[in-house]
Amino acid sequence: MRYHWIDEFLLNKKGVVKDYKEEWKWIRYQIGGKMFAAICLDEKDAPYYITLKLEPSEGDFLRNQYDDIIPGYYMNKMHWNSIKPDGEVPDDLVKDLLEKSYQLVLGSLSKKMQMEILG
Repeated sequence: MRYHWIDEFLLNKKGVVKDYKEEWKWIRYQIGGKMFAAICLDEKDAPYYITLKLEPSEGDFLRNQYDDIIPGYYMNKMHWNSIKPDGEVPDDLVKDLLEKSYQLVLGSLSKKMQMEILG
């Protein structure tokens, strides 16, 4: 996978919990019990998609700009997007999109839960 830094990048964010959903073969990253990113694995446990949440208009724009960004794999196609892990999407853009996904899901949590997570 080209984006070998994802795990460390996401786990350094406040309140992020990582788990593995065996029946889906997904490594999930959650905040407040809600997923904001996932690494989807194939039958050989190699990453084949990085899935994250974005505002619908931004996701649509990016899918038109990059062949390696597609509607969310096994997710709501309006809100979720998947990135090919060996594609041509620049690292800085992937970091920005992961940050936006984190902030989007964090912002959907109650104010009380946000304060607990952020301290």
